[in-house]
Amino acid sequence: MYRAFALICLLCLPLNVGAEPLLLKADAYLDVASGKLVKPAEILVDNGRIVAINQDQWPDQVDVVALPGKTLLPGLMDMHVHLDLDFETGDFGIVVTESGAEAALRSAKNAERTLMAGFTTVRNVGQVHPSLDLIDAAVAHAAEQGWIRAPRIIPAGHMISILGGHGDLAMAEGLAEGRLELGPEYGVVSGAADAIKATRFQIKHGAKVIKIHATAGVMSLEASVGARQLSDAEMVAIVEEAERHEIPVAAHAHGTEGIKAAIRAGVSSIEHGSMLDAEAIQLMIDRGVFLVPTNGLMDLINLDLLPAQKRAKAEFVSPRMNQSLSAAIKAGVKVAMGTDAPLIPHGQNAFEIVKMTERGMSPLQAIQSATTVSAALLRMDDLGQLKPGWHADIIAVDANPLEDIRTVQSVPFVMKGGEIVKGGPG
Repeated sequence: MYRAFALICLLCLPLNVGAEPLLLKADAYLDVASGKLVKPAEILVDNGRIVAINQDQWPDQVDVVALPGKTLLPGLMDMHVHLDLDFETGDFGIVVTESGAEAALRSAKNAERTLMAGFTTVRNVGQVHPSLDLIDAAVAHAAEQGWIRAPRIIPAGHMISILGGHGDLAMAEGLAEGRLELGPEYGVVSGAADAIKATRFQIKHGAKVIKIHATAGVMSLEASVGARQLSDAEMVAIVEEAERHEIPVAAHAHGTEGIKAAIRAGVSSIEHGSMLDAEAIQLMIDRGVFLVPTNGLMDLINLDLLPAQKRAKAEFVSPRMNQSLSAAIKAGVKVAMGTDAPLIPHGQNAFEIVKMTERGMSPLQAIQSATTVSAALLRMDDLGQLKPGWHADIIAVDANPLEDIRTVQSVPFVMKGGEIVKGGPG
């Protein structure tokens, strides 16, 4: 029995554990902190970490991975995804017709697509399936154990929303009264006591970030896209409880007053931030709050397929999203890249990076939003750069991304944690 167990454990290990160190050889690598393109690029990787870069001599016993004509970058990061949702079925109906097990399998499929696109870390800011199991926490655990090919996943569990609000699935799906009445375990709250219970439940079951709905949204049934939802007392209670566990809070917020209220409550990031004004921008700068704009999706949504009310809200918010992001970039707000995938389809996440350059970022700033800035939002100081001692999350692209940012949309080589998952030898 012991031998069988040992064999199973051995088979679960990444393919390169116990193998020789890997020496990646490419034309160049981008130092994302300084913006310098360094030539050549020779990076030694062992035990999941970068050991050295561009040394004069290398050990005799290494496996060389030749990447001629390629430029190396740190693995990219997406700070706003929903892995258990996609639109291959054409609607949101899967959230009430699929089991939690099916949702986990769907999440694993979407996670692999995301990884193969060069995104080695993602923040899953809220599952949409009403299951007491924290599906995203389970998928994150499976990724950590090497059971599935997936990015490093930072899970949120259930999004915390008011009764009848943006995250109340009975409202989102327009279900009949009494059909799906959810409580704090599912993130649906009324009052500060419920909000604390909801936060504690998510953390108990594996959440590493808490997601709240400070306002309504485009997909809400509420007439206004920016209406306040969670109260000041509820948001403060959530933030204080989460921070006691050293867990940050991300706030879905479209409307101006809801954005400001969430910032004052102490959240770490504003998701979407569609209607920023000068005061909100200054508050973000003063308090070090990040913006995760999810801006590119508005260029992909087919508004003709939306019901009339939701189409009107999308048409109202779209130009304001663009203006808000451009103003935030110009003012120096810390902007981290997020897609709201599947609104940008899983595996096409880099579309958002390209769109950021159309809103006022330089190519370097856009890349930093998906590397160094995202790492800072995650409070992880060994991700987001190619440096000795840091995680060996490395991708290769076909061109200099400072000259052609669209090259990040086609990634031929991906390494996560020292394991080649795409584009290896042979």
